[in-house]
Amino acid sequence: MKYRLKTYSILEFGRRKDADGNPHQEDCTFPMPDKLCDADRTFILCDGMGGHDAGEVASATVCETMGKSIIANGHDDVGIFTDEDLRKAITDAFDALDSKDDPYAAKKMGTTMTLLKLHNEGATIAHIGDSRVYHIRLGADGNVTRILFQTEDHSLINDLVKIGELTKEEARTSPQKNVITRAMQPNLQSRPKADIHHIADIRPGDYFYLCSDGMLEQPDMEDGTTLLNVFSDAGGSAEEKVRILRNVTKDNGDNHTALIIHVMNVTDRPQSLFATLLHKIFH
Repeated sequence: MKYRLKTYSILEFGRRKDADGNPHQEDCTFPMPDKLCDADRTFILCDGMGGHDAGEVASATVCETMGKSIIANGHDDVGIFTDEDLRKAITDAFDALDSKDDPYAAKKMGTTMTLLKLHNEGATIAHIGDSRVYHIRLGADGNVTRILFQTEDHSLINDLVKIGELTKEEARTSPQKNVITRAMQPNLQSRPKADIHHIADIRPGDYFYLCSDGMLEQPDMEDGTTLLNVFSDAGGSAEEKVRILRNVTKDNGDNHTALIIHVMNVTDRPQSLFATLLHKIFH
């Protein structure tokens, strides 16, 4: 497949402050907002682990290393991209984290990871942690707009909800809501694996939405209600959707970051010469 895209980003401090009271950013994206362009096909979003040392170093290291690994192998243009290519990029990122580890730190730095890679066969989505990726197909309004896919959080709260120990309402106010069960950290005895999902059904008008959990503080954002309304025809142009998302999250307490990928057009990849010859022979 070949794609025509419009790409947008949100990268905000929220009310997060460091020990000196200064705005503090632990989220990172690849590409960074000032480098993002419509020709990009590789998108990564990481959220450094709050309360841990050097969370911002971890998120930047993973974004930069994975992005460079993918592009160095010639994969940022539309072409073949395999799960093995993805696993190599993740391994490269873990190795880079290992090299930056501080053995004297009280707690290890760490980060979540989400990835969207558009390629010949569709899209590959991968994630570790509780940052999310959504595939959204817009309709006239929020009632008919559909979230076709969303990643499942690797979090203690999500596990407790799944086994019936907590309701979704209780989960929203639980003191354990920020505890994640998978993260990218240096020098782990066992490196966690990413969940990987493949999408072949991509249509003009679809959106991919990558976001850190800081974008989801309000219940209507977390449960998808706001997203269904925003990513509908009633939500206006793509630029208006971004403006609405900025407005509804501007007072959030945490860093909040998003990549918004609007699929403007999709065309099938050209047939190979061999396939073209077969078509001519048998037709």
